[in-house]
Amino acid sequence: MTSVYMRVRETIEHYVVAICDEGLLGKTLRQGNIQFKVSEEFYGGELVDIETCMEHIRRATIVNMIGKVTVDAAIKAGIVHEQAVIYIEGHPHAQWVKL
Repeated sequence: MTSVYMRVRETIEHYVVAICDEGLLGKTLRQGNIQFKVSEEFYGGELVDIETCMEHIRRATIVNMIGKVTVDAAIKAGIVHEQAVIYIEGHPHAQWVKL
């Protein structure tokens, strides 16, 4: 079973899901002008299996994800298009908003 960190924030208007691969939490990734902090405050919710994570993503209105396990699972599920992925220090990152 593969685990990822997931934090869910729910408001009246949005269901926000932030997910990162377990090994990325707390790191700062740098590439060119990009400095991307995989912060505990934003991503560090529960450590969950990828299937649980996908259930929350399907409900989400806003998703932010970083890491190979997370992004690959979202691509495989048809939730993220592979051409919408950017790479920071070799780590895939995707985000989307459902309007």
